[in-house]
Amino acid sequence: MTALPQTRELNRLALYIRPSCPYCLRVLDACHALGISLPTNNIAEGAHLEALMVGGGKRQVPCLQVRDEAGDAHWLYESQDIIAYLKTQFG
Repeated sequence: MTALPQTRELNRLALYIRPSCPYCLRVLDACHALGISLPTNNIAEGAHLEALMVGGGKRQVPCLQVRDEAGDAHWLYESQDIIAYLKTQFG
């Protein structure tokens, strides 16, 4: 896995979720504990699912999209990995 860009800018992040997913809820709970509010994209809406599949390559949620300074997207799957990344950026 390539290293994710470092950022403290929430507008460079987007969390792809399904509201009924317990792993997504785990990430959202961690965001609350860190005092951050990430933009979320519900994959039940077709355009968000398509963006996740095209960009990240998998249907799996949660998935964190991180945009680097050039605007290129990097994708991080697995709730524990997402939480660990967010803690390093905002903890």
